Amino acid sequence: MLRYFMDVDKDLRKMVWNFLEHLEVEKNLSPLTIRNYKHYLDELVKFLGDEGRSSAGLDDITVESVRKFRLELVRRQLKPVTQGYYVIAIRSFLRWLAKKGVSVLAAEKLDVPKGKDKSLKFLNEKQVNRLLNQPLTSTEKGLRDRVILELLFSTGLRVSELVALNRQQIDLKSREFGVVGKGGRARVVFISKRVVPYLGRYLARRRDKFKPLFVNFKKRNLVDDDESVRLSARSVQRMVKVYVRLAKLPVEATPHTLRHSLATDLLRSGADLRSVQEILGHKNIASTQVYTHVTDVHLKAVHEKFHRGNK
Repeated sequence: MLRYFMDVDKDLRKMVWNFLEHLEVEKNLSPLTIRNYKHYLDELVKFLGDEGRSSAGLDDITVESVRKFRLELVRRQLKPVTQGYYVIAIRSFLRWLAKKGVSVLAAEKLDVPKGKDKSLKFLNEKQVNRLLNQPLTSTEKGLRDRVILELLFSTGLRVSELVALNRQQIDLKSREFGVVGKGGRARVVFISKRVVPYLGRYLARRRDKFKPLFVNFKKRNLVDDDESVRLSARSVQRMVKVYVRLAKLPVEATPHTLRHSLATDLLRSGADLRSVQEILGHKNIASTQVYTHVTDVHLKAVHEKFHRGNK
């Protein structure tokens, strides 16, 4: 339970703990996200202590102390994007404190380091089909893997959302089901018609009583606990890597690459940005706008048709 405080407590470590509880209870963030925030903020607390402050307090978070902390991150040879995660965590912490009425450094005074723009990795139609055709569906494991690949591309699920699925969630008739994504946001995802036969065969071949939709076959006969047998996100990542190599794809695709591929496929086929946002479960439209590069082909067509210089 979140421990609220009546009097302003300037002890930094205690306030970080309260902030993490806020992320867990009120923001409903995933354990992994909370763990990351804890790491970033613990590193700041440790750095401030090493700077000569035996017990770092909120007043020790200044523009200058954060500048020195960032310099330390640079000397550790952390990538700009990783440095950015530290600053984002500090800014979130400061905003939460300010909202609680605590007098602290304004979060806006801390700039997030800019990394180099990276082009999104996605697969075209031929590459997607080549990848999907790699699993040997005559085997139980191959059929499971085909379903996983098909669902990743069909629904745009994050790998964490995929492995959290249970069998009772799946409705092959409606071809849709609900998931709870990042930040506890619920949405409906849709299964393409192509997935249904594979998914139906996979469910029919399951002779066990386990709830998870995807299970680790190696553990299935060793344990009787649902969560112990549930396939892990790391296992899915390794599996995708194997099939990418077998398909000899020029892109080092991951489960998230298939999510990108769905978004680009939808936009190229004429879907509007707001609908793609809903399908992917993005909180902000800005997160979806990164996919607008795929509309370049349409912009070129407009230029060809309407620019006077092309007459």
